[in-house]
Amino acid sequence: MNIPPSISTIIWQQPYPFLFTIISGSHLYGFPSPDSDYDLRGVHILPVQEVIGLETGNETIEVSEVCEALEIDLVTHDVKKFFLMLLKKNGYVLEQLYSPLILTTSPEHEELKFIAKNCITRHHSYHYIGFAATQWKLFEKEQPHRVKPLLYVYRVLLTGIYLMQTGIIESNLIQLNQVFNLPYIPDLIVQKLSGLENSNLSDFNVNFHQKEYERLRYQLQEAYELSTLPEAPSAKAALHNLLVRLRVCVS
Repeated sequence: MNIPPSISTIIWQQPYPFLFTIISGSHLYGFPSPDSDYDLRGVHILPVQEVIGLETGNETIEVSEVCEALEIDLVTHDVKKFFLMLLKKNGYVLEQLYSPLILTTSPEHEELKFIAKNCITRHHSYHYIGFAATQWKLFEKEQPHRVKPLLYVYRVLLTGIYLMQTGIIESNLIQLNQVFNLPYIPDLIVQKLSGLENSNLSDFNVNFHQKEYERLRYQLQEAYELSTLPEAPSAKAALHNLLVRLRVCVS
């Protein structure tokens, strides 16, 4: 994909070196509208003196800017905070780590991808069940109904099912639907791609999509029960060692 120059400018303006930066949001999920903003995510590395001293650096950096009519939101976490989130049932940070839309990378980024495979557990299903429920409630309460939260519902549920079945993070709804073959997904994506970010649905059947939401939620629960993924992460020692090396490198 073509990366607007203003994105690179914002990345290089940040005060700390990056382990990696990626594009998340609708661009990662496969359905950006023409006016979609760019959600940038990443991991920065605080130097030792900003970790052990009385004055510590920012564990989280958030930047929101509008550059040439382009809205850009950047959120990065320090490596320790990110590693601790990896050890929890947090599918969102896994999706960031394995995003194919990479802006900056490093050899340690690749190493972390390998280590983080041992952070994936059966219990990540709770993240996706909860996220889908939140998006469905948002979708239900809005009148008229918007296409974006409905696409998020399907994207989240399919990502969760696929993760439970394969142990692989796949965030792109177009790629996921090549596996699940839901016939209504392409039309919903076309509506999102051709309209504005907050476009309303056309030719919409609420009861049909509610039944599909419930069916896929049950399928995710069933995939969790049948999953052979581990009960708990086993990557803590490897993450610790990588964290120490990264701190030393930027001290």
